[in-house]
Amino acid sequence: MEITITDQAVLKIEEKIKGKKGFLKLKYNTDGCGCAVNGVVELWFTPETEDNEIAIETNKWNLYIEKAKAVFYDEKMKIDFSNEANCFRLISPQQILNGRMSLFIMNF
Repeated sequence: MEITITDQAVLKIEEKIKGKKGFLKLKYNTDGCGCAVNGVVELWFTPETEDNEIAIETNKWNLYIEKAKAVFYDEKMKIDFSNEANCFRLISPQQILNGRMSLFIMNF
């Protein structure tokens, strides 16, 4: 799996985490979606990783995903930031995985 984080997204992430030490994650959230195959990809920044997560190298930081949820992602993806919409987006050559993604800062 290959994930690129655009310069604009890097700047916005750094602005939001304000120097905190932690881990950037793509979480496939299925809460309220009906079943495990329906979900929404979210961008999280957390103080810890979990045993069920794997690290994906990007051009900037390692990004963690749940190993069992890797099937829901494309082989090549990009995290970008849209100033017009004021949100992140996760895209691939095949599709938009989430066009309006927030960065959730978890329990610091």
